[in-house]
Amino acid sequence: MPRKLLKFLILFDNTSLLYFPGQFLSGRVLIELQDNTAALGLHFHVVGEGVVRVQTHRQERVYDKENYIDFRMRLLGEPGQGPSMLSPGIHSFPFKLGLPSGLPSTFLGKHGWVQYYCKTALREPNGLTHKNQQVFIVMNPIDLNLEPGIFRNISGQETFKCEVEHKFGVSCVGSGAVVCRVTLDRGGYVPGESIGVSASVSNRSRITIRSTKAALTETITYMARGKIVQVEKRELTVLTKGKIRPGGKDEWINEKLYIPPLPPTNLRGCHLIRINYDVFFIVDPSGLQKEVKLQLPILMATYPLKTGDDDNSLKAGTHYPSTLPIFRPWLEEKPL
Repeated sequence: MPRKLLKFLILFDNTSLLYFPGQFLSGRVLIELQDNTAALGLHFHVVGEGVVRVQTHRQERVYDKENYIDFRMRLLGEPGQGPSMLSPGIHSFPFKLGLPSGLPSTFLGKHGWVQYYCKTALREPNGLTHKNQQVFIVMNPIDLNLEPGIFRNISGQETFKCEVEHKFGVSCVGSGAVVCRVTLDRGGYVPGESIGVSASVSNRSRITIRSTKAALTETITYMARGKIVQVEKRELTVLTKGKIRPGGKDEWINEKLYIPPLPPTNLRGCHLIRINYDVFFIVDPSGLQKEVKLQLPILMATYPLKTGDDDNSLKAGTHYPSTLPIFRPWLEEKPL
């Protein structure tokens, strides 16, 4: 029996498949037929959803879902009417709709996702239904230039400082402490940039510091039914320095932590998945002493800060929304 349906495609006008909230999603459903074909209807459905699916240690499955887009329309046919006859050749059925503002960015994780896609179905009177589906990407950008003033100084450039001082006494050896101050060059970044880490570690105790370490970490929190059901933590980039003997001191001067391609901080508009980034500075003492861990939260954005000289230019090496990382298998190699 010859095949009637030669092509059945969803084609977007934007071939990059990348959209921002508030933009128009437009394109066409293209059908190519070899023979006359009766059709009861051509249905078109746009879906945006957030899903969390976790299997607990007790082998229980926890599931939750929220919808961001649920738009349905008929591109051919009306309810209650008879079939339409489509002639051989190519038929094009356009669609266009405005995406809501405030949509969360596309994200695919191990235990949940935010996903956007279009589905279309061509129904024949004999009960046969042809289906197709096409994913598109939504990026809800975070622009560091539009964030609250804590990420900008008066001049609009240079230092965005987070500074912490932590002391701990070593009771088993009498008096003494380790004093640690850590400063980041700012509080917000975009992938492709590097975080400048400066630190001063003064060992006033009688024990040896085995190492100091700075680490960029990602924390993904999955929620279901109002509760946290899974948390993933990963070290993304690490810098390490060696021993500091009793009475010694070490200085970190603008050491660079590179930021790989990453989704932005949080999924704004999504209530099931949270993404946070931190720089941890860790002092690891010898013996049975507990490590000192200083946590400095940072904002991961999609548009970098502009300086007075480059308002209309893009920084070389930074990653912009067109490189939104959807699949990130390399992260599985670095569990925390």
